[in-house]
Amino acid sequence: MVTRYDRLKEIQRLDPERDFLEIYRLTVTYEFPWDVTRALELALYRTYAVPSIGRLLDETAELTERSQKRYDDTALLLDTVVEHGFDTDEGRTAVRRINQMHRAYDISNDDMRYVLCTFVVTPKRWLDDFGWRRLCCHELAAFAAYYRTLGARMGIKDIPETYEDFERTLDAYEDKHFGWDEGARRVSDATLALMGSWYPAPLAPVVRGASLALLDDSLLKAFRYRRPGPLARGLTRGALRMRARAVRLLPPRRKPHYARQNPEIKGYPDGYEIAGLGTFPTPGVRGCPVPGHRPSQTPAE
Repeated sequence: MVTRYDRLKEIQRLDPERDFLEIYRLTVTYEFPWDVTRALELALYRTYAVPSIGRLLDETAELTERSQKRYDDTALLLDTVVEHGFDTDEGRTAVRRINQMHRAYDISNDDMRYVLCTFVVTPKRWLDDFGWRRLCCHELAAFAAYYRTLGARMGIKDIPETYEDFERTLDAYEDKHFGWDEGARRVSDATLALMGSWYPAPLAPVVRGASLALLDDSLLKAFRYRRPGPLARGLTRGALRMRARAVRLLPPRRKPHYARQNPEIKGYPDGYEIAGLGTFPTPGVRGCPVPGHRPSQTPAE
């Protein structure tokens, strides 16, 4: 009989440098599948506030015109590596697809490294606020090792080493680069609309309001959203903390829950092939700049 904290004890017996994949998998598929899904959604959303990222996403139109597909493909490709590991046919295919898509665009190493940092830092901060427990030091080290490995396989250079390094890199990059961009605001609005579409129509405004209530002031300022009032913030955050207390009282999960099982994944009711996920951009076509060339309205890094 597995009790509520037995899996944490199992994690603490593992070596976070050697067993990082096992620790990461236990944490995100057994301990916090719902929370990590929300945190990774927020992680990707944060990146829109960097104008060079938000503007490019607007130019591709993937998040404004094909929001659900883009959401599904991103979640499924990342989830494949979690489920199967880096050194399997499935994992290698998923990373190859991620790389093929990114290489069609002129994305700076600094922007790529920043996005990687959001995957490490945002889940920790979300769970500090809304998790049924906080991550332990083994989990933080394993998160850093997992994304160091993913980043290396994506060809990202100068990847931070420790969780603390990831956090410092993220905070410094946001302080320097967060700012207004009209295209990024369109991507943000499309993302909030997508999240609202997952619920019955009358709830869509509530979902949008709750989503805005979870954003910190730096994001609200970058997108020029009005700051939600204290009541909206208090109700939203209070509800999430009540959920955390309830989850703490539940028996532990007996089976892993992967992102492909999430109800938000709607685009592949009949299944999917990993090699067919994502986009297949053609350089020079609208929304796909020729590699090595950034459109003139986008400032050089």
